[in-house]
Amino acid sequence: MKRGLSTLLALSISLSVQAATEDSSAEPDPWGDDSWGEQETGPAIHGFFEAAAGARLQNDPAMSEDKTLTEIRGHLEWEKALGSANYSLKGDLYADGVEDGLQLDLREATVQFTPVDWIDIQAGQQVSTWGTGDMLFLNDLFPKDWKSFFSGRDETYLKAPAASIKGSLYAQNVSLDLIWTPLFESDRYIDGERFSYFSQLSGQQMAAPGGVLNADEPNAFPEDGELAARLYGRQGSLEWALYGYRGFWKQPVGLDSNGHLIFPRLDVYGASVRAPLAGGIANTEFAWYDGKDSDGSDPLIPNDQVRWLAGYEHELVPRLTGAMQYYIEWMQDYDAFKQSYPSSYRPDEVRQVVTMRLTWKLMRDNLTLSWFNYWSPTDEDYYLRPSASYRVDDNWTLSAGANLFGGEQKHTFFSQFEEGSNLWFRVRYGF
Repeated sequence: MKRGLSTLLALSISLSVQAATEDSSAEPDPWGDDSWGEQETGPAIHGFFEAAAGARLQNDPAMSEDKTLTEIRGHLEWEKALGSANYSLKGDLYADGVEDGLQLDLREATVQFTPVDWIDIQAGQQVSTWGTGDMLFLNDLFPKDWKSFFSGRDETYLKAPAASIKGSLYAQNVSLDLIWTPLFESDRYIDGERFSYFSQLSGQQMAAPGGVLNADEPNAFPEDGELAARLYGRQGSLEWALYGYRGFWKQPVGLDSNGHLIFPRLDVYGASVRAPLAGGIANTEFAWYDGKDSDGSDPLIPNDQVRWLAGYEHELVPRLTGAMQYYIEWMQDYDAFKQSYPSSYRPDEVRQVVTMRLTWKLMRDNLTLSWFNYWSPTDEDYYLRPSASYRVDDNWTLSAGANLFGGEQKHTFFSQFEEGSNLWFRVRYGF
């Protein structure tokens, strides 16, 4: 756990206790849960136990381990309201048979309070998310867990937590969210521990022990923190939002002068719109990735990018929903980039990705069949995610699925994980 978390929690708890003492008789918060205004409620505890297994469909010469998922997990959630403050804890303790150890993942440890009736504060370890993309993230620069996503854990684990302070300000027609993360929190990216990756320096797949990606995260306080903002509102049935981010690339995509992996500085500005259309819901989102290399002449850090997506979701027949997205990444200053990048692995100026999601609910919604795929016509690679989930009763749920990668060239994003394609199975007992 980063050292900033303890300081952040101590500060936030102190503030919340003060708010509870000074405002214990305040009116219920019109923007939040009215239960916060109650003097005291009993704690509510729930969670689940889960066993999961997954294995590769083919041998990966770079990996000695055939398993991609072997774990027994316990998840607990606890909430308690006291005065005008609300406290919550969510965490997982699991025995990981792939990385051989007992792991603790603190998903949430927050205090929430309302100092005035138009401001909400939430401070502590928390999962943050925004934007309109479905498994595509443009203005959502909060940490992601790609190891969990690729190995078959529940989709909720794609969103990783960070120690942050969130302030939400409300007006009549517009709202503002500000999220400050005092110390940078990177993605839980593919580093060679559970899945191998393609190294453009060696021209081959790399994995542990010798091929593990090691990068020092920015850790100076407060200059290496992250600040994210969202201004949003509604005009009739149309929802709009403006976004801003000041921080770093979430994965170590740069090199310093000594050849060490780094997280380059990054600013992001964007906007999104979502509205009903022809019986379904349409959305579009735009983001400008403004890095340190203003003219594209530095081969050690990424060029600026324009990212854009358009999506549409519609119920095709009763209980069968379909959705598609079209997404592009447009690299800026491409001519300068070509001068310094090896032609054998050079990406295209514009990368395109098409996604499709199908969700079919059967047997009184106890059985859910799901299909999600990424396909890039420019990279000529793909990632398929079929799955099925069956709720046996109010406690037991069985789930199974696959992560299938492939492509024409070994160095493209999805194709590099082809030998990590896997089947997985989970059984969960909820309480």
